[in-house]
Parts: sequence; C-alpha cells; structure tokens
Amino acid sequence: MAETIPIWRYQQGQGLQSDRDELAVEEPLEIRVKNRAVSVTMRTPGHDEELAVGFLLTEGIVERRSDVLRIEPCALDRGGNVMNVVLSANAGVDFDRLTRHVFASSSCGLCGKATIEAIHQRLDPVESDAQVDAEVLLSLPDRLRSAQQNFDRTGGLHAAGLFTLEGEPLVVREDVGRHNAVDKVLGHGFLREMLPFDRHVLMVSGRASFEIMQKALAGRIPIVAAVSAPSSLAVEFARDSGQALVGFVRERRMNVYAEPGRIRPSRR
Repeated sequence: MAETIPIWRYQQGQGLQSDRDELAVEEPLEIRVKNRAVSVTMRTPGHDEELAVGFLLTEGIVERRSDVLRIEPCALDRGGNVMNVVLSANAGVDFDRLTRHVFASSSCGLCGKATIEAIHQRLDPVESDAQVDAEVLLSLPDRLRSAQQNFDRTGGLHAAGLFTLEGEPLVVREDVGRHNAVDKVLGHGFLREMLPFDRHVLMVSGRASFEIMQKALAGRIPIVAAVSAPSSLAVEFARDSGQALVGFVRERRMNVYAEPGRIRPSRR
C-alpha cells in the first residue's frame, strides 16, 4: 500500500524541483482478542487478518485453525485499524501472561537466556530432517526481491517469504516492519491450515533478530535466511532450537551461524 505525496527533488546544478513520490503507508493496527486489546503494532495496511492471527500464533495464544472462529474489523473503528479475533470456547487466553510477555519482549526487563528458556517452555526445538542446497539459498534474495511489488514503488518496505526446499515461493508479504511481514506469512499458512512449515525456508529482507527466530520456531520453520546480519541472541536461539540460521546472503556468499548440517554444499 502506497501513498503519493508532493516533494522537491534536488540535483546538483539544477537546484530544487517539484515532483511527486510514493511512500509506504504506515498506520497502527490494534489487535484484539474477545474485544480486549492485546497489542498495537505499526504496520502497512493489507493482509491484516493474517497479521493478527500470525501474531497470536507466535505468542502462543492460538495453536490450530479451529481455535479461530472469525476475524473482524471493529464496527466502531472507521479507519480500519482495529481487528478483533473471535476464538472458540476451547481456546483459553491468559491475558496477564500475554501482557507480561509482550511487554518484556519489547523492553530490556529480561536477560536473553531467561527469554529463550521461557519460549522453550511452550515451543520445542524443531524436529525435521530438512536440508537445502546452498545454491537454492543463494538464489532466494533475488526471488524475494522479484516478488516485492510495493518495494519497487516506494523503496521503504521489508519482505518475508516462505519457500520450498527447492526454492519455490509459497507466500511473500511486505510491511514497514520485519516482524509484521513474518507474522503475515505465518498467518497466511495458519488460516489455510498449511502448518507446520517444517520443510520450508524463511527468507527475510533485513537482519535476523531474536524475534524473527522465535516466530519462525512457532511456525516450525527449520531454516531461516537473511540478507543482512543476525543478532547474537538470534544465533543463540537458533542453536538451541535446531534451526539453521544463515546471514549476509548476497553476492554469491553467505555465513552459516547455526545448524550447518541443514545446508548441502552445491556440486556446481
């Protein structure tokens, strides 16, 4: 989603000249469960249902498609920035735990090791024999980039894409936030009952943070690749979770930070 605005372009020798430019739209989305707010995230409008359920999946609120009865915009919100998720009677919600976790994950209230241990109390390490060819991984940045239609217009969006082990794209989503793009990918799979993604690769356009690895684990994704660098906590989390983590995938090179056995050297 893009918005066209008037701007002034500067070029040496020509000074300022009026023009127009397209910007990626950024607006808040309030996610509600049982009409109670559980999160507010800044996002690019579009695929909001996927974003909402993807967030709830990665926070451990929903586990299976039958947990979600429907996703609906708030009738009193004319801006389209509030989504309410209606859960089945069997899907219990600990609002106090959710509030504490969301707060802690966005602050420095917990150390990294404690955070990893808390997540592993509800998410086991990945159990998958998935391997991917190195040449497939090296091809993913271009394949992801070719699916970024809005980036071509705005230059201001991150992307996350889910690929088969042969490099075929299943779903690509864009957003101003890296984490939102991953949530949209996972939400797409959740709503279509495609999970677990235990024989797939997640490719992200920016860096690989701890939160992205956590979300990938919730989707049971065994291999995560990023165009840029991982954080130290992302590497520690990946090694504890049985996930391959690959960074700096660019210019025919890459660094493997965890689970190198999941990467097959190419015979080329």
